[in-house]
Amino acid sequence: MVCATLLSLAAAVATGLTGFASAEDSLYSRRATKRFIDADGNYNISFYHVNDVHAHLDQFSSSGTDCTNPSRGCYGGYARIKTVIEETRPSHPDSLWLNVGDEFQGTLFYTFYGGEKIAETLNQLEFDAMTLGNHEFDGGDDQLGDFLENLTFPIVSANIVSDHAKLNASIKPYHIFEDYGLAVVGVTTDTVPNISKPGEGTIFTDVVAAVQRAVDEIYATTNVTRIAAITHIGYEEDQRLARETTGLHLIMGGHSHTLLGDMEDAEGPYPTIETNADGDEVFIVTAYRWGEYLGYIDVTYDADGKILAYHGAPIHMTNTTAQDAELQAQIEEWRVPFEAFAAEEVGTSNVVLDQSTCQRQECTLGDFVADAILQYRLDSNSNTTAALSLVNAGGIRATIDAGPITRGEVLTSFPFGNAVVELSYTGAELRRIFEGLVSGVNQANGQRVSSFFQVGRGATVTYDPAREAGSRLVRLEVGGQEVGGSEEESYTLVTIDFIAGGGDNILLPVDDAVALDAVDEVLVRYIQQVSPVDVQLEGRIVAVNGTGSANATATASTSGAAATATGSETSGAVRSLATATTVVACVVAAWTIAAVL
Repeated sequence: MVCATLLSLAAAVATGLTGFASAEDSLYSRRATKRFIDADGNYNISFYHVNDVHAHLDQFSSSGTDCTNPSRGCYGGYARIKTVIEETRPSHPDSLWLNVGDEFQGTLFYTFYGGEKIAETLNQLEFDAMTLGNHEFDGGDDQLGDFLENLTFPIVSANIVSDHAKLNASIKPYHIFEDYGLAVVGVTTDTVPNISKPGEGTIFTDVVAAVQRAVDEIYATTNVTRIAAITHIGYEEDQRLARETTGLHLIMGGHSHTLLGDMEDAEGPYPTIETNADGDEVFIVTAYRWGEYLGYIDVTYDADGKILAYHGAPIHMTNTTAQDAELQAQIEEWRVPFEAFAAEEVGTSNVVLDQSTCQRQECTLGDFVADAILQYRLDSNSNTTAALSLVNAGGIRATIDAGPITRGEVLTSFPFGNAVVELSYTGAELRRIFEGLVSGVNQANGQRVSSFFQVGRGATVTYDPAREAGSRLVRLEVGGQEVGGSEEESYTLVTIDFIAGGGDNILLPVDDAVALDAVDEVLVRYIQQVSPVDVQLEGRIVAVNGTGSANATATASTSGAAATATGSETSGAVRSLATATTVVACVVAAWTIAAVL
């Protein structure tokens, strides 16, 4: 009888979105009591969220490059997201649409236009608020300031303190949505100075302290009890933030490009539930990367701002989702000026140049680009003593498929405009550098290294991830000879200016490094030189299992070597959205029907 009553009530109050709701998970919090607004002040609100779109305004193939063959599958694109938002949000009158940062960098829409067309698109999507990612600072404070001035919605980040006039005027710690009695706090990774280009007067304070300060201020100065956060700090840091704060009960994250849900290859549940310093549940969600998924979660708050129940799952943006015709027409028009340049074929590849594993182990695209910059230096300077090359995995952004290689694919894979540099190190220094890379901790300054790495031919790095950080490097070879710990040995390293400047904390900053040719141009010339490309993994990065036996495909240490900074994203195969989780029949059936309120 109770079950029938609940089902009848839920059916009576539910509206639309039958197909949309069927693709979602429906689960209770352990504190769940009821799903709809009641006399006790329980309140339902929906959140849509997206993160790390990286200038993928248009749809893309599974590798992240332009979708030239829709029959093989196209994903993402803001025209698809706009369709879902406009078709579903009217049935969720209490809802917020939030952007979790890293709109910049990744395709020619940014390379060619800067932030101009991105700002136009975001305004058309009518976001309610946005936080900033690290890549928003890639063009410096002036470019970012101009971008923010063009946006029509609040920008929130509680740990950014800047003396730049436009940034200071645009960025606030949080925004209160009076109609919903809810505050949204923003926060940005404090590693930005190591992985991007903020001005000297733009400071990134401790994430946990900044969020707690904002939450405490909201409670002390307003009547708001419902607080959510949009955090561009990475999945692991989101969990730490949840554990170490109080008063915050929902986190919508970005930065680490983490896939959450029930689909294949998901790294955790959507939401992931942590317990905060007061023993209350905190719900963490994130929506992968590039707009391939649109995050959606519907939550019920009690009068104290704690979450009683939730309902939702990431929504996969595939060919089956219609594109908003007006926005798609604009995007296609914006492509025209760079289309011919991007479509120019520079060579062919017999193999997939894979990016998807670069943050964990040796990868074919990593080998290829490291070889390219080393060969460039050998060809351009007959007097060089260059013996090895090093690139950060975070700078490798997308897989290049087998077949013709276009300039557009090269620029999508290496969009940062980095230049090649040549540096000199002793054997002892080189060993410390690579110890830092395999341990995830820079041995010179004790700070976290925020990217895995790739090396060029002639170098072999053997490490044991089971050892303590600081003693994981087993053997480093260059040219078939082991690099000892001597301060008398000298090695010439070819790398990129980003790393030389201290990027990803791989090296201590080198002030006098001379920037040579751009990486993308070096890579284009190398492709033309060796085409057709036929790269195979060579065992350049080898993990041993603690007993001496090698495993060249072992993953990197979880201490931080396969990190979550500049390029923490993993590309990889297309994910498919799994079926909704089945829960206790009677109550969840009523709850699911009512979720479209």
